[in-house]
Amino acid sequence: MHIRTRDAIAFQIGIVIFLSIVFFIIAIPLWRVVMTAVVPLDIYTSQGIPFFLAPWKWSAEAFRQLITHSLFPKALLNSGIITLGGTAVSLILTIPLAYGLSINNLPGKKVIMVLILFTYLFSPGLIPVYLLVTGLKLTDNFLAVILPPAVSVYNTLVMMRFFEGLPDEFREAAAMDGANEFQILWHVVLPLSKPIILTIGLFYAVYFWNEFFTPILYLNDHDLMPLPVLLRNILISASFNEYVEYDAFSSSAQESLKAAGVLITMLPMLLIYPWIQRYFTRGTLAGGVKE
Repeated sequence: MHIRTRDAIAFQIGIVIFLSIVFFIIAIPLWRVVMTAVVPLDIYTSQGIPFFLAPWKWSAEAFRQLITHSLFPKALLNSGIITLGGTAVSLILTIPLAYGLSINNLPGKKVIMVLILFTYLFSPGLIPVYLLVTGLKLTDNFLAVILPPAVSVYNTLVMMRFFEGLPDEFREAAAMDGANEFQILWHVVLPLSKPIILTIGLFYAVYFWNEFFTPILYLNDHDLMPLPVLLRNILISASFNEYVEYDAFSSSAQESLKAAGVLITMLPMLLIYPWIQRYFTRGTLAGGVKE
């Protein structure tokens, strides 16, 4: 008994040490980004980027330059539309597909699974997708960013496993009462699936919020420009001359602008995650393990 207790204590100490190492691996680069974003221009020119800087010496100039840009409110709104619209469309398409695949006696289930996994293993590539989107005349339309990645095979499989883990008694009882599959999904399955819906919704939201390359391809109208693309354009303008270390206003360093852009794009997801964190672990574990 004494040996087991000693082993348990040693194991817990090892876990604490491991998690502490992981914490510092994550925290140190993040802190470096924060310091880069708030370092004043005079300190940057004389000392570079310090690892520690007193809070009363911090400067919000880099954030001010990005936020006060004339296109920033519109770009923020566009990113919100893409994120909310893309997440909604993806969930509307993913939930029925995952529920259908969770039904054991679904006709042609194996064939459907093979087709879905084929698209997961073999991507069509950029050119065919581009030709399809332009052929459908979706350029300069938010649907060009939302529709192509609307259904993720990985998210579908995780949600399918969650549905398969729900007790069959609920479905059978609803079926005996005369409910069809759509009614069972709406009135029985979805109320029990809040953790996985929020988890998969977070996956989709993070993807659409950070989507960068697709808007560059299909959204040429400045009024449709999302936030990541706007921040990219601001940074390109600030560093247009490679021999100039500071931006055109000479009030913050280029590195500060880059770091501030990273923090601005991170902030919305950091604010959302704590609200659904308690569901996130439950949804991920339940969706990844089949009983």
